[in-house]
Amino acid sequence: MLCGAGVLLAVAAAPAQAAEVAYKTECIPPPISGLPPVEGTTKVEITAPAEAKIGDEVTITWKFVQAASKNPDVLDLGKDTVKPTGTLKAGGAQTADIVMEGPRSNPPIPKNSDMKLSDMTGKLKLTAAGEVTLTPDAYNINVNKPISTDTKCSPKETVQPAATIKVWDGGGGSGGTTGGLPTVVPSLPTNLPTNLPTGLPTGATSSSPTASASETGGEGGGSGGAGGGSGGQTDFTGKEVQVPYACKTPIGDKNATSPVQINAKKDGGSFDLTVQFKKSVMNSPADIPKGSVKPSMEVVLGGADKGTVHVEGPANANDIKSGDPIEIPDLTGTYKPGASGKSTLSPGVLTIKALGTTTTCTPAKSEVSLTLDTSEQPGGASGGSSTSGGSSGGLAQTGAEDHGALKALGLVAGTVILLGGAVFTFLPRRAR
Repeated sequence: MLCGAGVLLAVAAAPAQAAEVAYKTECIPPPISGLPPVEGTTKVEITAPAEAKIGDEVTITWKFVQAASKNPDVLDLGKDTVKPTGTLKAGGAQTADIVMEGPRSNPPIPKNSDMKLSDMTGKLKLTAAGEVTLTPDAYNINVNKPISTDTKCSPKETVQPAATIKVWDGGGGSGGTTGGLPTVVPSLPTNLPTNLPTGLPTGATSSSPTASASETGGEGGGSGGAGGGSGGQTDFTGKEVQVPYACKTPIGDKNATSPVQINAKKDGGSFDLTVQFKKSVMNSPADIPKGSVKPSMEVVLGGADKGTVHVEGPANANDIKSGDPIEIPDLTGTYKPGASGKSTLSPGVLTIKALGTTTTCTPAKSEVSLTLDTSEQPGGASGGSSTSGGSSGGLAQTGAEDHGALKALGLVAGTVILLGGAVFTFLPRRAR
């Protein structure tokens, strides 16, 4: 028996043990999501050698038996987009914070389904004889597409040790350190606004609004257009109107009022429209890739004419850095009159597509910004919807686009949440 004990002392590490522990957890969603903290239960299985000697560097595995909650019923998470990192506390004969890290390896995770998190591993160099306990602590969930967002989870009760390593004095050296995995956990910028401004993000400042103008001038110009011929008025400045928007977003309904102005420039029998948002800009709460934000609107026709005119703005041409201003550019389109007489133009449904999600804002009431004297044009808007560049008019469709990745960029401006869900949040459905 004594000889057997001596053999044990010479063994680098005994067979691994695995033990499970559960604890209440509070998860803090990324600030850009606009969602409150929630609590759930995390179940973790820790695997480590049952015995080892001083000087050994042991590998420890953290397996998520149960995450704090399912993926919220907001957006699907793509394959290999989720990466867990965390801290395992060593106690007893030796104290240390063991850095744990898992690979960015997961199957597609549909909305409202169980989270699939990879196993995390870490290393600990043993420096003292006795029993070393291993206790799960805080962890972080990172989603990397289309931008890096983090959900930070921490225990809300005293967590019991999940495993214990019996360390023998085998003559090994002392003074070891915790494993060599990276200690930096990626996180969102710390300068995110805590109280985001109300109102819509907007485009460049334009000239001071003037009263609604009607087209004047005698019959003339091209294609039977009314007025605006040679020597007639061609530029028409609309009135700035306060539009109360009710918005449907991926993470809930929002309401706000935004000032909008519609201007027109006569082009033959048609009019080139420009829609401007006059509210001051807000700062971006996160890095936004170029080409990821696309705004559009359906301008509502009234008076003599009926239907809608589709106007849209270009996608952002450059990356928007966190803290930089977000601007909605001028929305443009072509109005071909479908009736003769005085026709009114009012801001209609506003649609913002961002990284695979769609937010739709509908005016609670109609506010006329511009009145024009029009002449009916073949194929004009009356009784239907006028289009620009082949785009169909009418109310914009809601819902996420199929090709989107996660989709978690939240541009909250009181009214329009360009997106919010795609941040991994661990939120129970009832709490969300």
